[in-house]
Amino acid sequence: MIITIIYGEFLFFHELSRDWIDRKVVYSTLLLYRRQLVLRYLSISSSVLTNKKVIKMSRPLHRGAPAIRVTSSSNDLLDSQVKEQTEKEEFDRNQSSHRSRHRLTMLLLKSSLVVIVILALTGSFWWTLSISTSSRGHIFHSSRRLQEQLVSDLWDIGELSFGTSRMKEIEFCPGELENYIPCFNVSENLDSGFSDGNEYDRVCRQGSRQNCLVLPPMNYKIPLRWPTGRDIIWVANVKITGQEVFTSGSLTKRMMMLEEEQISFRSASLMFDGVEDYSHQIAEMIGLRNESNFIQAGIRTILDIGCGYGSFGAHLFSEQILTICIANYESSGSQVQLTLERGLPAMIGSFSSKQLPYPSLSFDLLHCARCGIDWDKKDGTFLIEVDRVLRPGGYFVWTSPLINVQSSLRNKEKQKRWNFVRDFAENLCWELMSQQDETVVWKKTSKKTCYNSRKSGSGPSICSKVQDVEFPYYRPLQNCIGGMHSRRWVPIEERATWPSRSNLNRSELALYGLHLDELNEDTANYRIIVRNYWSLLSPLIFSDHPKRPGDEDPSPPYNMLRNVLDMNARYGGLNAALLEARKSVWVMNVVPTTGPKYLPLILDRGYFGVLHDWCEAFPTYPRTYDMVHAEGLLSLESSQHWRCTMVDIFTEIDRMLRPEGWIIIRDTALLIDSARVLTRRLKWEARVIEIESNNDERLLICQKPFFKRQPS
Repeated sequence: MIITIIYGEFLFFHELSRDWIDRKVVYSTLLLYRRQLVLRYLSISSSVLTNKKVIKMSRPLHRGAPAIRVTSSSNDLLDSQVKEQTEKEEFDRNQSSHRSRHRLTMLLLKSSLVVIVILALTGSFWWTLSISTSSRGHIFHSSRRLQEQLVSDLWDIGELSFGTSRMKEIEFCPGELENYIPCFNVSENLDSGFSDGNEYDRVCRQGSRQNCLVLPPMNYKIPLRWPTGRDIIWVANVKITGQEVFTSGSLTKRMMMLEEEQISFRSASLMFDGVEDYSHQIAEMIGLRNESNFIQAGIRTILDIGCGYGSFGAHLFSEQILTICIANYESSGSQVQLTLERGLPAMIGSFSSKQLPYPSLSFDLLHCARCGIDWDKKDGTFLIEVDRVLRPGGYFVWTSPLINVQSSLRNKEKQKRWNFVRDFAENLCWELMSQQDETVVWKKTSKKTCYNSRKSGSGPSICSKVQDVEFPYYRPLQNCIGGMHSRRWVPIEERATWPSRSNLNRSELALYGLHLDELNEDTANYRIIVRNYWSLLSPLIFSDHPKRPGDEDPSPPYNMLRNVLDMNARYGGLNAALLEARKSVWVMNVVPTTGPKYLPLILDRGYFGVLHDWCEAFPTYPRTYDMVHAEGLLSLESSQHWRCTMVDIFTEIDRMLRPEGWIIIRDTALLIDSARVLTRRLKWEARVIEIESNNDERLLICQKPFFKRQPS
């Protein structure tokens, strides 16, 4: 085999030198050669290191497995039985012979590696010199980049040849990192000079990521299934003190009851006005009979700023309203962490200095109930950002003591602040619809002509085309009105209501450069995919429940999963198929910054989504998702020449995933093979499944074990 590889490298460069005229062929051939070389050597190395074929797991994965305790050290137990002398001598001879053969094989592998590197680089250099000067200039940079990456890959392969010592399992993080979130370090930001709320900003510093496995808290328990888990969570699963539970804050924060091991949330309370009454009040202020008419008014997606603990969104979920909570990073008593633990959409987001990672014109309603943001600060820049992400005809609901007329009259400072917000909103072309007690409702204009009819010099100007970026990714806040140049300027009352909104017609899809056939094909494919996923997980989850001969595996319950993250959502097909199959889930649709930008399509279909770079940490707390799905993500990162390693991406998945949570990865066979090797280091239970309809792709299904920390 080794001689065949070496001879193959020689023939490859010999043939390559004769076909240098077609530069595109040369470029593609070099790339293919580099990948095939890696695959060939990996297959040899892995077979030598493991000394066995890759087979399916002998033990099926299942949910509800006993927790595995992690200790600081472990000692191997010695067999107390005494073996016969003749058997021991024979065993020692076999072991000695095996070690000798292993050392000889490894020596041959190392020697062949040196020869391959010399042949590859020498042949490539000889081929480059043989190209004419006129052709060489066009492909010099591509060839040089490929040669550098070839050396990098061969170096990685060389590390494998040193044996399993280089493939150690990834270590667990220290106990103090049980709520570790890279890119959010308030103390470090303060030391760097951040202030005025900017210390809560997301700052991804070079080398700030720690590739370790985050262990759950000491008494962590698997969350209760939906909808029970919406109203009851385990105290040990989140970082919160009794004082923080009872501290008066937003309306939804107050509706909590602390018991021995649980926190229970009430949708209504005898002591305070309930969320139901509050929602009903907002509906009436908009001009609706009650909150059940939100859908008919064009309201489907709500951005809840500083959401408390998500009770507003929890109540509206029964009305098919999708509410996403955003709040600052908090080291304890986190609004985002508790909301996600309840099975409700949430992510860390800040209005301090950067634009939110959502496209312009993304939400039907923005809600702020004592959210802690001073809307009159920074010359109204925060209100401009609200206007950017709000759809034409959308609503901004603000509840604050500042709005109380009687209180403002007695306090001149409060009255001044309220007057600024009211006047600034008018200059943004917002209509003041209603004001009751501490709550006010504005409606954004549906007509662009309003901005031209304003008095000269009043209010912020309209962004130029250069400033009006539709896909901002944590850009600095702008002081001009955005979204005006978007082709998606469509008032909410003119859009189809939910659930018809999810099925866009041909003319609507043209706004996103998409054909109806493409969306229909994607929808049909994901219907099959979701059905197959559910059938694959059935025997895994229920493998500990015996069944009678002849019985089929029971189907998982509709509420088996709740929080789902799709790392490469494309058109939102997985989200659509899960809802169509009546699974009790919500999906965080993530569109990678390096891929096609279909995030506006996902949002306009009535789903939630966000732009993200997977070489950075996702803005969420550890243990917040039941399932992570990634189709084609590894191929996408590979096409970008691996700006970060696969280990970086997989440790981030492990951080976000709950114990006993699921990972489903679909990609090319080569990348799945590499990922399968990595799962051993992450201590995941994994199996590779072939896809009948596509021989070039594989499915990798993994489950994260439940490791428990030992008392120190």
